[in-house]
Order: sequence, then C-alpha cells, then structure tokens
Amino acid sequence: MSQALYRTWRPSSWDEVAGQEHIVQTLRNAVVSNRVNQAYLFAGPRGTGKTTSARLLAKAVNCLAENPADRPCNVCENCKAVNQGRFLDLIEIDAASNTSVDDVRELRDTINFAPSQGKFKVYIIDEVHMLSTSAFNALLKTLEEPPSHVIFILATTEIHKIPATVLSRCQRHEFRRIPLNQIVEKLRLICEQEKIQIDEDALSLIARQSTGSMRDAISLVDQLASLQGRVTLAAAQDILGTATSQTVIDLVQAVQEKDSARGLELIHAALDGGADPRQFARQVVDYLRSLLVVKLSGGKDLELLPEVRSTVNKQAAAFSAAELIAGINEFSKAAAELKANWHPGLGLELAFAKSVSQSEASVAMPALVPEKNVRVTPKTHEQSKPAPEPPKERKPEVKAAEASPAAEAPAEPAPRTNGELNLENLLLDWDKIKREVRGVDQVASALLNSSRIIRVENNTITLGFKSDLLRDKMNEEKPLKVVRGVLAKFYPEEVLIVCTAGTQAVEEHPDIVPNGLVDMTLRELGGRVRKKTVNNEKKE
Repeated sequence: MSQALYRTWRPSSWDEVAGQEHIVQTLRNAVVSNRVNQAYLFAGPRGTGKTTSARLLAKAVNCLAENPADRPCNVCENCKAVNQGRFLDLIEIDAASNTSVDDVRELRDTINFAPSQGKFKVYIIDEVHMLSTSAFNALLKTLEEPPSHVIFILATTEIHKIPATVLSRCQRHEFRRIPLNQIVEKLRLICEQEKIQIDEDALSLIARQSTGSMRDAISLVDQLASLQGRVTLAAAQDILGTATSQTVIDLVQAVQEKDSARGLELIHAALDGGADPRQFARQVVDYLRSLLVVKLSGGKDLELLPEVRSTVNKQAAAFSAAELIAGINEFSKAAAELKANWHPGLGLELAFAKSVSQSEASVAMPALVPEKNVRVTPKTHEQSKPAPEPPKERKPEVKAAEASPAAEAPAEPAPRTNGELNLENLLLDWDKIKREVRGVDQVASALLNSSRIIRVENNTITLGFKSDLLRDKMNEEKPLKVVRGVLAKFYPEEVLIVCTAGTQAVEEHPDIVPNGLVDMTLRELGGRVRKKTVNNEKKE
C-alpha cells in the first residue's frame, strides 16, 4: 500500500517549512542558543505546519550534530529514529480522544521518568482545546513546574478555547495560512518529482480550494493523481465539485431577468434531481463571487473555462456591484441556515426572491407604501426644466396623459373601499390582495402564498403557517408592513394580522360541508366563494 503524498512530502528540515518563516526563525534561534522553552503553544488553521514544526523541534533538541546550527541533521541516529516513527522520547497525544482528567493524570505519572534515547522527552498534545476543564486544571500544575528533561508542545486550531491560565504558561506561536504562490510552487515540485502531469491553472485551482492549507492542497493533488492522463482544469473542477453547472448560470440569469417562475422551476428541478441544497447554495455563491470579481477588477485571476468566462463577462455587465453583494449575502445565509429548515428548498427560494427584489429595486425605487389616492407619474422633458414657484394655494395638475405605463395595463377590479372586513369579503378579495403584495415585495408575497386564512373577526386576520420558521419570518416588521399597507387599500379600518403555526382549518363558511371538496379548495388550494344567480336570486 502506497503512502499518502502529504506524509511522503512532510518537511524534514526547517528550510522545507512553507509560509511560517517568522516561527521557523524563532525556533531555530532557540535551538542554536540553547534557550528552548519548556512549554509551547502552536495555534493556527489546519494543515499549516503546527504538528510538523513540533516534530522538527523535537528532532532538533535531540539531534546529535555537533554544530547546533545544523540541527536537525537527519543523519544522526536520533533524527533517523524520529523520521521513522520509532523515537521513544517523542510522545504524541490526541486530545480529541484523550480528554478526561484521568488521561492527564496518567501523563503526569510518566513525565518524571528520564528520557530513553535522547536528551529531552517531548510531549506533543494535538487539538489541546478538546481537553475538559478538569483535564486542563490537572495539566496546569505540570506546566507550572515541569521536569527539566520535558518539553510540552500544545497544538490547537481554536486558541480561544484555551484557558488564560494555560496560555500564560506557554510560549505562543501563531501559524498563518500559507500564501497561494507558495502552495502552487510546492505542488509544482511534488508533481514534477512524482511524475504527475497537471496543468498550471489546475494547480492554481487546487491551491485556492485548499484555503491556505498545504496538507489539504497535497491531498487534493493525491486525489487527482488517480486520473488517467493529464489533469486539466475541467477535470479538476469536475472531481473537486467546483465546476459551474448550467443550472447555476440559468438561475442567475433568472435573477437578472427578474423571472421568478423560471427561477423557482430551476431550484425545484435541481432538488428533485438529487442536488444537495447547501452545496447548491454554495455553488451559487461561488458563481456570484466570480461575477463580482469580474465587475470590480476584470477577473483575470479566475480559473474559468473559456465558454464559462464569456457568460460570466456578459452577466457581470448586467448587474450592479450592490446587486451581486446582496445576492452573495442571501445565498450565503441560505447555505448556513438550510440545515435548520423543515423544507429543504425554502432557504433557496427565499434567497432567490430577495435577490430578485433587490434587482427590481435597483432598476426603479418606488415607495413601498405610497400615499392613498396619489398617483406617481414619471417626469416629462418639460417637467425636468426649472419652473417658477407656483402660489401655495395652487396644486399641480395631474394629467391623464402623464399616467405611468403601469396605468395603461388592463384595469384590475377596483379595490373594495368601503367593504366590511369579514371572511366572505376577504376570500373574494384574496387573489387581488396577493397580486398587490407581489407587486411590492417578493418575499412578503412568497410568505403570504405559504399561509392560509384561519379566521377573520374584530378587524383581525389570523393566518396559519405550517412551521414556526415561516410564522416568524412573516412576523418580521417589513413583510407585515407591506401586507397591512395593501390591506389598507381594501378596507377602511386598520387591520391587524396574527400569525400562528399549526394545522388549523380555515374558518368554515356557512353552508359549506366541513372537510368537503369546497372546504378543501378554500383551505388548501386558495379557492374563493363566488356569487352566482339562480332563478334571479343571488345565492352563495
């Protein structure tokens, strides 16, 4: 069985450690001057060289080379033993699986024994933040007064979880994410030595995907090395799951064109096809980021296939930077919150709806709730010229010819202006109310479509939702304000909205059989009662 590449290429000397020169120089100077501390804390992201540096320090303090500047030499017996994993005085402990106080007490009982092979016994405690509080307390006494032949090196990715009492007793070193160019350079060397044929842009993609972790980058190369033939950018994107799918491109196009129906259709088709909602949201974020980078700087450094780049350039030109930032925020939020949603597609749907709303708002910015009986008309060329100030008693005349394009559309049935708010009237007006809400705010519209009427009494409408999440979203200030603003056009008195979560049925209409076909139509399908004439008499 072959060894993993990251283990084969683990640095064996200080010069091979990438991206941590500030730490390497300090540790080398400590070894040369014989001023090695007895307790160190190495903190930083995974795969940045914490454990590797700890082993190099353990090897250096036990190296038998005469010149301290040459340590570790990788030639003496002690260095060879460390490299081969048979040096008895190097003890590595995984704190994730040895978290109890008993484990630390056992360690305290053994540290007093003298080293077997070298000058120092070196204890490397990895992921030390996983220790329990009682275990930390037990370790604290040992760190205060360690035997002269013992060196502790604590490693962690979450330094904020380390007690201050422990931090104060250690020499602390912060490991940084490794720069992209250094990762690419190292990967290029590995591929040359291992005879792995890979394109330069594929190496850049791997380096970016590793997010500053050399170990992750080498592991990705190891994964791609199993492909037959040369590793291209397209192959790397496909294997690593970073290829931009046509569905993602089409969804962003639907946002651009403000085509809500098409966007929801794409989301549902992707989920029905087995796509993971969180991964799909991340892909949308990554693609929107590419558009933003192109928008701001041209995107020369982006690893994109030629056919994808042309599409990216066109879409980036159609969006504003503010729209792209808003979309990235919304889909990032969806990727983080989807695990808590009872409906897997809800977060994606809301993110899409908000992105469309943002796109619409950037084209035209109407008031969310215009004043009653006031029609807003676009300015003509003559109106844009400075005009003398009219007398205060004169009011500007609104001409029918200046009406907005929206007014030229086929007229909707007039809103009920003096009607009483009751279940019958609300059911008759419900479709018109929902259309009005959709024209003001897509999110409020989506939430309203997810509700059903429970009851109407005392100028209060009770809406039912299937989940607490939907109820809480509707209870936010903005959607409630939008819906109440629309209701004010239909009913003269102030209307209150109460949101509940559960499976209650809509209030029964007189003469309708509970749970019958008509009742189900009202409750589940958004049906409404229409008046009809039978024998010249109006009946429900």
